[in-house]
Amino acid sequence: MANHQSSKKRIRQTVTRNLRNRYYAKTTRNAIKALRLTTEKAAASELYPKVASMIDKLAKKNIIHKNKAANLKASLANHINSLA
Repeated sequence: MANHQSSKKRIRQTVTRNLRNRYYAKTTRNAIKALRLTTEKAAASELYPKVASMIDKLAKKNIIHKNKAANLKASLANHINSLA
């Protein structure tokens, strides 16, 4: 166990950030899944900017890599374009 005050504080911060990051990552994954399950182009087009924004925020905070964020957004855009 940590002996220094700074180590104890760092552990508390890490736990807090870990919980917060997991929450935002899971919420984004659920939004991506909802968008992929959408079969109407109008509804998907309306949902896409919100999901893209969530993905960008994860990449900005280094929760996911920026290239993964770009790949996710591109695949979602392809999905929307493939809808009739």
